[in-house]
Amino acid sequence: YYDAGDNVKFGLPMAFTITMMSWSIIEYGRQMTASGELSHAMDAVKWGTDYLIKAHPQPYVLYGEVGDGNTDHYCWQRPEDMTTPRQAYKIDPSNPGSDLAGETAAAMAAAAIVFRRFNPSYARQLLSHAQQLFEFADKYRGKYDSSISVAQKYYQSVSGYADELLWAAAWLYKATNNQYYLSYLGNNGGALGGTGWSMTEFGWDVKYAGVQTLVAKFLMGGRAGKYESVFGEYQQKAESFMCSCLGKGTRNVQKTPGGLIFRQRWNNMQFVTSASFLLTVYSDYLASARKNLNCASGSVSPSELLSFAKSQVDYILGDNPRATSYMVGYGSNYPQQVHHRGSSIMSIKVNPSFVTCRGGYATWFSRKSSDPNVLTGAVVGGPDAYDNFADQRDNYEQTEPATYNNAPLLGVLARLHAGPSGYNQLLPVAVPVPRPQPKPAPTPTKGLASAPIAVEQKMTTSWNDNGKTYYRYSTKLTNKSDKTVKDLKVLISNLYGPLWGLTKYEDSYVFPAWLQSLPAGKSFEFVYIHSAPQADVSVASYNLV
Repeated sequence: YYDAGDNVKFGLPMAFTITMMSWSIIEYGRQMTASGELSHAMDAVKWGTDYLIKAHPQPYVLYGEVGDGNTDHYCWQRPEDMTTPRQAYKIDPSNPGSDLAGETAAAMAAAAIVFRRFNPSYARQLLSHAQQLFEFADKYRGKYDSSISVAQKYYQSVSGYADELLWAAAWLYKATNNQYYLSYLGNNGGALGGTGWSMTEFGWDVKYAGVQTLVAKFLMGGRAGKYESVFGEYQQKAESFMCSCLGKGTRNVQKTPGGLIFRQRWNNMQFVTSASFLLTVYSDYLASARKNLNCASGSVSPSELLSFAKSQVDYILGDNPRATSYMVGYGSNYPQQVHHRGSSIMSIKVNPSFVTCRGGYATWFSRKSSDPNVLTGAVVGGPDAYDNFADQRDNYEQTEPATYNNAPLLGVLARLHAGPSGYNQLLPVAVPVPRPQPKPAPTPTKGLASAPIAVEQKMTTSWNDNGKTYYRYSTKLTNKSDKTVKDLKVLISNLYGPLWGLTKYEDSYVFPAWLQSLPAGKSFEFVYIHSAPQADVSVASYNLV
Protein backbone atom coordinates (compact mmCIF):
# COMPACT_ATOMS: atom_id res chain seq x y z
CA TYR A 1 0.00 0.00 0.00
CA TYR A 2 1.31 3.42 -0.96
CA ASP A 3 0.22 5.88 1.71
CA ALA A 4 -1.63 8.43 -0.36
CA GLY A 5 -1.23 9.96 -3.83
CA ASP A 6 2.44 9.12 -4.28
CA ASN A 7 4.38 5.91 -4.96
CA VAL A 8 6.19 5.48 -1.62
CA LYS A 9 5.73 2.67 0.89
CA PHE A 10 5.76 4.42 4.27
CA GLY A 11 5.75 1.76 6.98
CA LEU A 12 4.26 3.70 9.91
CA PRO A 13 0.98 4.86 8.30
CA MET A 14 0.73 1.55 6.42
CA ALA A 15 0.88 -0.47 9.63
CA PHE A 16 -1.67 1.85 11.28
CA THR A 17 -3.96 1.29 8.29
CA ILE A 18 -3.73 -2.49 8.81
CA THR A 19 -4.37 -2.14 12.55
CA MET A 20 -7.50 -0.08 11.98
CA MET A 21 -8.88 -2.36 9.26
CA SER A 22 -8.30 -5.31 11.57
CA TRP A 23 -9.97 -3.57 14.51
CA SER A 24 -12.93 -2.83 12.22
CA ILE A 25 -13.26 -6.52 11.40
CA ILE A 26 -12.81 -7.63 15.03
CA GLU A 27 -15.64 -5.37 16.18
CA TYR A 28 -17.98 -5.60 13.19
CA GLY A 29 -17.08 -8.77 11.31
CA ARG A 30 -20.58 -10.14 11.88
CA GLN A 31 -22.10 -7.12 10.16
CA MET A 32 -19.63 -7.47 7.29
CA THR A 33 -20.59 -11.13 6.93
CA ALA A 34 -24.26 -10.19 6.65
CA SER A 35 -23.39 -7.83 3.80
CA GLY A 36 -21.13 -10.34 2.04
CA GLU A 37 -18.13 -8.06 2.54
CA LEU A 38 -16.07 -9.90 5.17
CA SER A 39 -13.89 -11.79 2.69
CA HIS A 40 -13.13 -8.52 0.87
CA ALA A 41 -12.16 -6.82 4.12
CA MET A 42 -9.92 -9.75 5.09
CA ASP A 43 -8.28 -9.69 1.65
CA ALA A 44 -7.51 -5.99 2.18
CA VAL A 45 -5.85 -6.76 5.52
CA LYS A 46 -3.86 -9.67 4.09
CA TRP A 47 -2.55 -7.54 1.23
CA GLY A 48 -0.91 -5.42 3.92
CA THR A 49 0.22 -8.14 6.33
CA ASP A 50 1.83 -10.17 3.54
CA TYR A 51 4.03 -7.14 2.89
CA LEU A 52 4.75 -6.57 6.59
CA ILE A 53 5.91 -10.19 6.92
CA LYS A 54 8.36 -9.67 4.06
CA ALA A 55 9.51 -6.40 5.64
CA HIS A 56 10.45 -8.24 8.87
CA PRO A 57 13.15 -10.73 7.77
CA GLN A 58 14.87 -11.02 11.18
CA PRO A 59 13.58 -10.54 14.76
CA TYR A 60 15.36 -7.21 15.19
CA VAL A 61 15.26 -5.95 11.59
CA LEU A 62 12.26 -4.18 10.05
CA TYR A 63 12.11 -2.32 6.73
CA GLY A 64 10.12 0.84 7.26
CA GLU A 65 10.17 2.61 3.91
CA VAL A 66 10.67 1.86 0.21
CA GLY A 67 11.40 4.87 -1.99
CA ASP A 68 11.67 8.38 -0.59
CA GLY A 69 9.32 11.32 -0.72
CA ASN A 70 11.80 13.83 -2.11
CA THR A 71 12.65 12.03 -5.34
CA ASP A 72 9.16 10.57 -5.65
CA HIS A 73 7.38 13.91 -5.37
CA TYR A 74 9.70 15.39 -7.99
CA CYS A 75 8.04 13.04 -10.49
CA TRP A 76 4.41 12.51 -11.54
CA GLN A 77 4.27 8.96 -12.90
CA ARG A 78 1.90 6.03 -12.64
CA PRO A 79 3.44 3.13 -10.70
CA GLU A 80 4.03 1.06 -13.85
CA ASP A 81 6.33 3.76 -15.26
CA MET A 82 8.09 5.12 -12.18
CA THR A 83 11.81 5.71 -12.53
CA THR A 84 12.46 6.96 -8.99
CA PRO A 85 14.91 5.15 -6.67
CA ARG A 86 13.37 2.24 -4.76
CA GLN A 87 15.85 2.16 -1.91
CA ALA A 88 14.65 0.27 1.16
CA TYR A 89 15.26 1.76 4.62
CA LYS A 90 15.39 -0.36 7.77
CA ILE A 91 15.58 -0.15 11.55
CA ASP A 92 17.76 -2.49 13.63
CA PRO A 93 19.39 -2.47 17.12
CA SER A 94 21.94 0.14 16.03
CA ASN A 95 19.26 2.28 14.37
CA PRO A 96 16.10 1.66 16.41
CA GLY A 97 12.51 2.70 15.75
CA SER A 98 10.22 1.72 18.61
CA ASP A 99 7.24 3.61 17.17
CA LEU A 100 7.48 1.85 13.81
CA ALA A 101 8.17 -1.58 15.31
CA GLY A 102 5.43 -1.07 17.90
CA GLU A 103 2.79 -0.08 15.34
CA THR A 104 3.77 -3.00 13.10
CA ALA A 105 3.49 -5.34 16.10
CA ALA A 106 0.02 -3.93 16.81
CA ALA A 107 -1.02 -4.46 13.17
CA MET A 108 0.14 -8.07 13.12
CA ALA A 109 -1.40 -8.89 16.51
CA ALA A 110 -4.75 -7.39 15.48
CA ALA A 111 -4.63 -9.20 12.13
CA ALA A 112 -3.82 -12.47 13.93
CA ILE A 113 -7.20 -12.18 15.68
CA VAL A 114 -8.87 -11.59 12.31
CA PHE A 115 -7.40 -14.76 10.76
CA ARG A 116 -7.46 -17.03 13.84
CA ARG A 117 -10.46 -19.11 12.73
CA PHE A 118 -10.21 -18.75 8.98
CA ASN A 119 -6.46 -19.33 8.53
CA PRO A 120 -4.95 -20.44 11.86
CA SER A 121 -1.45 -21.13 10.53
CA TYR A 122 -1.27 -17.62 9.07
CA ALA A 123 -2.56 -16.18 12.35
CA ARG A 124 0.18 -17.98 14.29
CA GLN A 125 2.78 -16.62 11.89
CA LEU A 126 1.49 -13.07 12.38
CA LEU A 127 1.49 -13.44 16.14
CA SER A 128 5.09 -14.67 16.14
CA HIS A 129 6.15 -11.61 14.15
CA ALA A 130 4.15 -9.33 16.47
CA GLN A 131 5.80 -10.71 19.60
CA GLN A 132 9.29 -10.38 18.11
CA LEU A 133 8.60 -6.82 16.99
CA PHE A 134 7.27 -5.78 20.39
CA GLU A 135 10.39 -7.17 22.05
CA PHE A 136 12.53 -5.28 19.51
CA ALA A 137 10.57 -2.05 20.08
CA ASP A 138 10.80 -2.26 23.85
CA LYS A 139 14.41 -3.47 24.12
CA TYR A 140 15.99 -1.05 21.62
CA ARG A 141 14.19 2.23 22.14
CA GLY A 142 14.32 5.16 19.77
CA LYS A 143 12.27 7.17 17.29
CA TYR A 144 12.14 5.62 13.84
CA ASP A 145 12.54 8.92 12.01
CA SER A 146 15.92 9.41 13.68
CA SER A 147 17.01 6.18 11.97
CA ILE A 148 15.05 6.62 8.73
CA SER A 149 15.60 10.34 8.38
CA VAL A 150 14.01 10.53 4.91
CA ALA A 151 10.65 9.98 6.64
CA GLN A 152 10.89 13.13 8.78
CA LYS A 153 9.43 15.49 6.21
CA TYR A 154 6.45 13.23 5.55
CA TYR A 155 5.64 11.06 8.57
CA GLN A 156 7.54 12.51 11.50
CA SER A 157 6.85 10.77 14.79
CA VAL A 158 5.98 13.87 16.80
CA SER A 159 4.44 11.91 19.67
CA GLY A 160 7.50 9.67 20.04
CA TYR A 161 7.26 5.96 20.69
CA ALA A 162 5.70 5.64 24.16
CA ASP A 163 2.14 5.48 22.78
CA GLU A 164 3.08 2.75 20.26
CA LEU A 165 4.65 0.61 23.01
CA LEU A 166 1.37 0.70 24.94
CA TRP A 167 -0.66 0.25 21.74
CA ALA A 168 1.33 -2.85 20.78
CA ALA A 169 1.08 -4.27 24.29
CA ALA A 170 -2.69 -3.75 24.29
CA TRP A 171 -3.14 -5.58 20.99
CA LEU A 172 -0.84 -8.40 22.07
CA TYR A 173 -2.81 -8.78 25.29
CA LYS A 174 -6.03 -8.91 23.30
CA ALA A 175 -4.54 -11.46 20.89
CA THR A 176 -2.82 -13.74 23.44
CA ASN A 177 -4.36 -13.11 26.87
CA ASN A 178 -0.75 -13.36 28.06
CA GLN A 179 -0.38 -11.77 31.49
CA TYR A 180 2.99 -10.28 30.52
CA TYR A 181 1.25 -7.77 28.25
CA LEU A 182 -1.43 -7.08 30.88
CA SER A 183 1.31 -6.29 33.40
CA TYR A 184 3.09 -4.11 30.86
CA LEU A 185 -0.04 -1.98 30.45
CA GLY A 186 -0.61 -1.88 34.19
CA ASN A 187 2.94 -1.04 35.19
CA ASN A 188 3.80 1.42 32.41
CA GLY A 189 0.58 3.42 32.07
CA GLY A 190 2.06 6.36 33.95
CA ALA A 191 5.63 6.25 32.64
CA LEU A 192 4.55 5.94 29.00
CA GLY A 193 1.68 8.42 29.17
CA GLY A 194 -1.32 6.13 28.85
CA THR A 195 -2.90 7.38 32.06
CA GLY A 196 -1.57 10.92 31.75
CA TRP A 197 -2.44 12.27 28.33
CA SER A 198 -5.95 13.56 27.57
CA MET A 199 -6.11 13.67 23.78
CA THR A 200 -8.34 15.40 21.24
CA GLU A 201 -6.96 13.51 18.24
CA PHE A 202 -6.24 9.93 17.17
CA GLY A 203 -4.29 8.88 14.09
CA TRP A 204 -1.17 7.31 12.61
CA ASP A 205 1.11 9.37 14.88
CA VAL A 206 -0.71 9.77 18.21
CA LYS A 207 -2.22 6.49 19.47
CA TYR A 208 -3.10 7.38 23.07
CA ALA A 209 -6.88 7.71 22.52
CA GLY A 210 -6.90 4.31 20.79
CA VAL A 211 -4.90 2.68 23.60
CA GLN A 212 -7.17 4.22 26.21
CA THR A 213 -10.31 3.03 24.43
CA LEU A 214 -8.98 -0.51 24.07
CA VAL A 215 -7.85 -0.67 27.71
CA ALA A 216 -11.26 0.68 28.78
CA LYS A 217 -12.78 -2.26 26.94
CA PHE A 218 -10.56 -4.66 28.88
CA LEU A 219 -11.71 -3.06 32.14
CA MET A 220 -15.40 -3.09 31.22
CA GLY A 221 -15.09 -6.69 30.04
CA GLY A 222 -13.51 -7.92 33.27
CA ARG A 223 -10.00 -8.41 31.83
CA ALA A 224 -8.09 -5.90 33.97
CA GLY A 225 -6.91 -8.44 36.57
CA LYS A 226 -5.22 -6.69 39.49
CA TYR A 227 -4.88 -3.47 37.49
CA GLU A 228 -8.49 -2.27 37.76
CA SER A 229 -7.44 1.00 39.36
CA VAL A 230 -4.84 1.98 36.75
CA PHE A 231 -7.08 0.75 33.91
CA GLY A 232 -9.74 3.07 35.34
CA GLU A 233 -7.30 5.93 34.77
CA TYR A 234 -6.92 4.87 31.13
CA GLN A 235 -10.71 4.84 30.86
CA GLN A 236 -11.02 8.36 32.26
CA LYS A 237 -8.74 9.59 29.47
CA ALA A 238 -10.69 7.62 26.85
CA GLU A 239 -13.92 9.24 28.05
CA SER A 240 -12.27 12.66 28.02
CA PHE A 241 -11.59 12.10 24.30
CA MET A 242 -15.21 11.12 23.65
CA CYS A 243 -16.55 14.14 25.55
CA SER A 244 -14.19 16.52 23.70
CA CYS A 245 -15.45 15.21 20.33
CA LEU A 246 -19.05 15.72 21.40
CA GLY A 247 -18.32 19.27 22.59
CA LYS A 248 -19.26 18.32 26.14
CA GLY A 249 -15.81 18.22 27.77
CA THR A 250 -13.48 20.71 29.36
CA ARG A 251 -11.30 21.01 26.23
CA ASN A 252 -13.34 20.41 23.09
CA VAL A 253 -12.36 19.80 19.49
CA GLN A 254 -12.96 22.51 16.94
CA LYS A 255 -15.79 22.00 14.44
CA THR A 256 -16.61 23.65 11.13
CA PRO A 257 -19.88 25.62 10.80
CA GLY A 258 -21.29 22.51 9.11
CA GLY A 259 -20.43 20.36 12.13
CA LEU A 260 -17.30 18.51 10.96
CA ILE A 261 -14.50 17.79 13.42
CA PHE A 262 -11.62 20.06 12.40
CA ARG A 263 -8.01 19.52 13.45
CA GLN A 264 -5.89 20.89 10.60
CA ARG A 265 -6.18 22.03 7.00
CA TRP A 266 -3.93 19.33 5.52
CA ASN A 267 -5.88 16.06 5.31
CA ASN A 268 -8.26 16.85 8.14
CA MET A 269 -10.48 13.90 7.23
CA GLN A 270 -8.05 11.38 8.76
CA PHE A 271 -8.99 12.70 12.21
CA VAL A 272 -12.70 12.61 11.40
CA THR A 273 -12.77 8.94 10.41
CA SER A 274 -10.54 7.77 13.26
CA ALA A 275 -12.55 9.70 15.88
CA SER A 276 -15.79 8.39 14.40
CA PHE A 277 -14.50 4.85 14.81
CA LEU A 278 -13.59 5.31 18.49
CA LEU A 279 -16.96 6.96 19.17
CA THR A 280 -18.76 4.08 17.45
CA VAL A 281 -17.02 1.27 19.32
CA TYR A 282 -17.22 3.09 22.66
CA SER A 283 -20.94 3.60 22.13
CA ASP A 284 -21.30 -0.16 21.78
CA TYR A 285 -19.07 -0.85 24.80
CA LEU A 286 -21.22 1.45 26.94
CA ALA A 287 -24.44 -0.08 25.61
CA SER A 288 -23.13 -3.57 26.41
CA ALA A 289 -22.21 -2.44 29.94
CA ARG A 290 -25.55 -0.59 30.27
CA LYS A 291 -23.73 2.59 31.18
CA ASN A 292 -23.75 6.22 30.09
CA LEU A 293 -20.80 8.51 29.40
CA ASN A 294 -20.26 11.16 32.07
CA CYS A 295 -18.98 14.41 30.60
CA ALA A 296 -18.32 17.78 32.21
CA SER A 297 -21.61 19.12 30.85
CA GLY A 298 -23.69 16.09 31.83
CA SER A 299 -24.50 12.45 31.13
CA VAL A 300 -24.43 11.19 27.53
CA SER A 301 -26.22 8.04 26.35
CA PRO A 302 -24.50 5.49 24.09
CA SER A 303 -26.93 6.36 21.30
CA GLU A 304 -25.77 10.00 21.39
CA LEU A 305 -22.18 8.89 20.72
CA LEU A 306 -23.30 6.80 17.77
CA SER A 307 -25.49 9.61 16.44
CA PHE A 308 -22.55 11.99 16.46
CA ALA A 309 -20.33 9.44 14.66
CA LYS A 310 -23.12 9.04 12.09
CA SER A 311 -23.27 12.82 11.61
CA GLN A 312 -19.57 12.80 10.72
CA VAL A 313 -20.00 9.98 8.21
CA ASP A 314 -23.07 11.69 6.73
CA TYR A 315 -21.00 14.85 6.28
CA ILE A 316 -18.28 12.87 4.48
CA LEU A 317 -20.87 11.31 2.16
CA GLY A 318 -22.49 14.60 1.16
CA ASP A 319 -24.68 15.96 3.97
CA ASN A 320 -22.72 19.20 4.29
CA PRO A 321 -22.97 22.86 3.26
CA ARG A 322 -21.40 22.19 -0.17
CA ALA A 323 -23.47 19.04 -0.78
CA THR A 324 -20.15 17.43 -1.75
CA SER A 325 -19.27 13.79 -1.16
CA TYR A 326 -15.67 13.51 0.00
CA MET A 327 -15.65 9.82 -0.92
CA VAL A 328 -14.59 9.55 -4.56
CA GLY A 329 -17.19 7.84 -6.74
CA TYR A 330 -19.97 8.11 -4.17
CA GLY A 331 -22.98 10.32 -4.87
CA SER A 332 -23.43 12.72 -7.74
CA ASN A 333 -20.98 15.43 -6.64
CA TYR A 334 -17.57 14.13 -5.60
CA PRO A 335 -13.93 15.25 -6.25
CA GLN A 336 -12.99 14.92 -9.91
CA GLN A 337 -9.33 16.01 -9.72
CA VAL A 338 -7.86 13.81 -7.02
CA HIS A 339 -4.20 14.35 -6.11
CA HIS A 340 -3.22 10.77 -6.96
CA ARG A 341 -0.78 9.64 -9.63
CA GLY A 342 -2.50 6.42 -10.65
CA SER A 343 -5.91 8.08 -10.80
CA SER A 344 -4.86 11.14 -12.79
CA ILE A 345 -2.87 9.37 -15.55
CA MET A 346 -4.48 7.27 -18.27
CA SER A 347 -4.35 3.53 -17.55
CA ILE A 348 -1.38 1.78 -19.09
CA LYS A 349 -3.87 -0.69 -20.60
CA VAL A 350 -5.51 2.16 -22.50
CA ASN A 351 -2.36 4.12 -23.35
CA PRO A 352 0.92 2.20 -22.85
CA SER A 353 3.07 5.16 -23.90
CA PHE A 354 5.76 5.75 -21.28
CA VAL A 355 5.11 8.69 -18.93
CA THR A 356 8.37 10.42 -18.00
CA CYS A 357 9.20 11.82 -14.58
CA ARG A 358 8.62 15.48 -15.38
CA GLY A 359 6.45 14.83 -18.42
CA GLY A 360 3.74 13.53 -16.11
CA TYR A 361 3.45 16.95 -14.53
CA ALA A 362 3.26 18.70 -17.90
CA THR A 363 0.79 16.30 -19.50
CA TRP A 364 -1.35 14.90 -16.69
CA PHE A 365 -0.92 16.79 -13.42
CA SER A 366 -1.70 20.16 -15.02
CA ARG A 367 -4.85 18.92 -16.82
CA LYS A 368 -7.99 20.66 -15.61
CA SER A 369 -10.31 17.83 -16.65
CA SER A 370 -11.58 14.94 -14.54
CA ASP A 371 -9.40 11.99 -13.62
CA PRO A 372 -9.38 9.25 -16.29
CA ASN A 373 -9.50 6.58 -13.54
CA VAL A 374 -12.06 7.02 -10.76
CA LEU A 375 -10.43 6.16 -7.42
CA THR A 376 -13.65 4.62 -6.16
CA GLY A 377 -14.13 4.75 -2.40
CA ALA A 378 -11.11 6.92 -1.56
CA VAL A 379 -11.71 9.55 1.13
CA VAL A 380 -9.84 12.77 0.32
CA GLY A 381 -8.41 15.36 2.73
CA GLY A 382 -11.64 17.33 2.80
CA PRO A 383 -12.74 20.91 3.48
CA ASP A 384 -11.15 23.67 5.52
CA ALA A 385 -12.29 25.14 8.83
CA TYR A 386 -15.15 26.97 7.09
CA ASP A 387 -16.43 24.02 4.99
CA ASN A 388 -14.72 25.37 1.85
CA PHE A 389 -13.17 22.97 -0.66
CA ALA A 390 -11.34 23.47 -3.96
CA ASP A 391 -11.45 20.46 -6.29
CA GLN A 392 -8.04 20.96 -7.91
CA ARG A 393 -5.31 18.39 -8.38
CA ASP A 394 -2.58 20.70 -7.09
CA ASN A 395 -4.56 21.33 -3.89
CA TYR A 396 -2.99 18.33 -2.18
CA GLU A 397 -4.05 19.43 1.30
CA GLN A 398 -7.69 18.86 0.35
CA THR A 399 -7.80 16.51 -2.66
CA GLU A 400 -5.19 13.89 -1.72
CA PRO A 401 -6.60 10.61 -0.37
CA ALA A 402 -4.87 8.35 2.17
CA THR A 403 -5.24 4.72 3.21
CA TYR A 404 -5.56 5.70 6.86
CA ASN A 405 -8.52 7.94 6.00
CA ASN A 406 -10.42 4.89 4.81
CA ALA A 407 -9.31 2.19 7.25
CA PRO A 408 -11.39 3.28 10.29
CA LEU A 409 -14.43 3.75 8.07
CA LEU A 410 -14.66 0.01 7.38
CA GLY A 411 -16.00 -0.66 10.84
CA VAL A 412 -18.13 2.48 11.14
CA LEU A 413 -19.89 1.86 7.82
CA ALA A 414 -20.49 -1.80 8.66
CA ARG A 415 -22.02 -0.81 12.01
CA LEU A 416 -24.18 1.96 10.57
CA HIS A 417 -25.39 -0.20 7.70
CA ALA A 418 -26.22 -3.37 9.58
CA GLY A 419 -27.11 -2.04 13.04
CA PRO A 420 -26.08 -3.61 16.36
CA SER A 421 -24.75 -7.15 16.26
CA GLY A 422 -27.08 -8.37 18.96
CA TYR A 423 -24.31 -9.65 21.20
CA ASN A 424 -22.33 -8.21 24.09
CA GLN A 425 -19.52 -6.17 22.53
CA LEU A 426 -17.41 -6.61 25.66
CA LEU A 427 -17.22 -10.39 25.40
CA PRO A 428 -14.30 -12.09 23.61
CA VAL A 429 -14.83 -11.81 19.87
CA ALA A 430 -14.50 -14.64 17.39
CA VAL A 431 -14.29 -13.20 13.89
CA PRO A 432 -16.62 -15.30 11.73
CA VAL A 433 -15.39 -17.32 8.76
CA PRO A 434 -16.45 -15.55 5.54
CA ARG A 435 -19.45 -17.06 3.83
CA PRO A 436 -18.60 -18.56 0.46
CA GLN A 437 -19.73 -16.17 -2.22
CA PRO A 438 -22.07 -17.55 -4.89
CA LYS A 439 -20.13 -18.57 -7.95
CA PRO A 440 -21.14 -16.90 -11.21
CA ALA A 441 -23.27 -19.13 -13.38
CA PRO A 442 -21.60 -20.22 -16.62
CA THR A 443 -22.68 -18.48 -19.77
CA PRO A 444 -25.91 -20.14 -20.93
CA THR A 445 -25.41 -22.02 -24.18
CA LYS A 446 -28.36 -23.27 -26.17
CA GLY A 447 -28.63 -27.02 -26.43
CA LEU A 448 -26.28 -27.87 -23.56
CA ALA A 449 -27.80 -29.54 -20.52
CA SER A 450 -24.73 -29.09 -18.28
CA ALA A 451 -21.81 -26.67 -17.91
CA PRO A 452 -19.46 -27.11 -20.89
CA ILE A 453 -16.32 -26.43 -18.82
CA ALA A 454 -15.53 -28.74 -15.93
CA VAL A 455 -13.31 -27.56 -13.08
CA GLU A 456 -11.36 -30.20 -11.17
CA GLN A 457 -8.98 -29.39 -8.31
CA LYS A 458 -6.65 -31.59 -6.31
CA MET A 459 -3.75 -31.16 -3.91
CA THR A 460 -0.61 -32.68 -5.40
CA THR A 461 1.95 -32.14 -2.62
CA SER A 462 2.64 -30.33 0.64
CA TRP A 463 5.70 -29.41 2.69
CA ASN A 464 6.67 -27.59 5.87
CA ASP A 465 8.92 -24.54 5.96
CA ASN A 466 9.72 -22.73 9.21
CA GLY A 467 6.70 -24.21 10.91
CA LYS A 468 4.33 -23.28 8.10
CA THR A 469 2.66 -25.86 5.82
CA TYR A 470 2.46 -25.10 2.11
CA TYR A 471 0.20 -26.88 -0.38
CA ARG A 472 0.50 -27.24 -4.15
CA TYR A 473 -2.83 -27.47 -5.94
CA SER A 474 -3.43 -28.54 -9.54
CA THR A 475 -6.57 -27.27 -11.28
CA LYS A 476 -7.72 -28.82 -14.56
CA LEU A 477 -10.24 -27.16 -16.87
CA THR A 478 -11.86 -29.52 -19.41
CA ASN A 479 -13.96 -28.50 -22.40
CA LYS A 480 -16.86 -30.99 -22.31
CA SER A 481 -18.72 -29.41 -25.20
CA ASP A 482 -18.42 -30.30 -28.90
CA LYS A 483 -17.20 -26.79 -29.77
CA THR A 484 -14.02 -24.78 -29.18
CA VAL A 485 -13.83 -22.52 -26.12
CA LYS A 486 -12.45 -19.03 -26.69
CA ASP A 487 -12.27 -15.82 -24.61
CA LEU A 488 -12.28 -17.76 -21.35
CA LYS A 489 -12.43 -15.77 -18.12
CA VAL A 490 -11.79 -17.50 -14.79
CA LEU A 491 -12.52 -16.07 -11.33
CA ILE A 492 -10.29 -17.10 -8.41
CA SER A 493 -10.86 -16.02 -4.81
CA ASN A 494 -9.18 -16.94 -1.52
CA LEU A 495 -5.83 -17.30 -3.28
CA TYR A 496 -2.86 -16.40 -1.07
CA GLY A 497 0.18 -17.38 -3.13
CA PRO A 498 1.70 -17.55 -6.63
CA LEU A 499 -0.12 -19.06 -9.61
CA TRP A 500 1.26 -20.48 -12.87
CA GLY A 501 -0.55 -21.28 -16.12
CA LEU A 502 -3.05 -18.41 -16.37
CA THR A 503 -2.65 -14.73 -17.20
CA LYS A 504 -4.07 -12.09 -14.85
CA TYR A 505 -6.44 -9.67 -16.58
CA GLU A 506 -8.14 -6.97 -14.49
CA ASP A 507 -10.09 -8.85 -11.79
CA SER A 508 -10.04 -12.25 -13.52
CA TYR A 509 -7.72 -14.69 -15.33
CA VAL A 510 -7.54 -15.62 -19.02
CA PHE A 511 -5.75 -18.18 -21.18
CA PRO A 512 -1.94 -18.01 -20.95
CA ALA A 513 -0.07 -16.47 -23.87
CA TRP A 514 0.67 -19.86 -25.44
CA LEU A 515 -2.98 -20.95 -25.50
CA GLN A 516 -5.59 -19.06 -27.50
CA SER A 517 -8.45 -21.58 -27.31
CA LEU A 518 -9.45 -24.96 -25.92
CA PRO A 519 -10.73 -27.50 -28.50
CA ALA A 520 -13.61 -29.88 -27.76
CA GLY A 521 -12.68 -32.63 -25.31
CA LYS A 522 -9.32 -31.07 -24.41
CA SER A 523 -8.04 -29.96 -21.01
CA PHE A 524 -5.41 -27.62 -19.67
CA GLU A 525 -3.94 -27.24 -16.21
CA PHE A 526 -2.74 -24.45 -13.96
CA VAL A 527 -1.17 -24.69 -10.52
CA TYR A 528 -0.85 -22.53 -7.44
CA ILE A 529 0.84 -22.71 -4.03
CA HIS A 530 -0.29 -21.27 -0.72
CA SER A 531 -0.66 -22.21 2.94
CA ALA A 532 -4.46 -22.46 2.97
CA PRO A 533 -7.30 -24.70 1.76
CA GLN A 534 -7.90 -24.79 -1.99
CA ALA A 535 -8.91 -21.53 -3.63
CA ASP A 536 -12.38 -20.97 -5.09
CA VAL A 537 -12.17 -21.35 -8.88
CA SER A 538 -15.11 -20.66 -11.18
CA VAL A 539 -15.71 -19.89 -14.84
CA ALA A 540 -17.00 -16.36 -15.35
CA SER A 541 -17.55 -16.29 -19.12
CA TYR A 542 -16.45 -17.76 -22.46
CA ASN A 543 -17.47 -18.11 -26.10
CA LEU A 544 -18.17 -21.35 -27.97
CA VAL A 545 -17.23 -21.27 -31.65
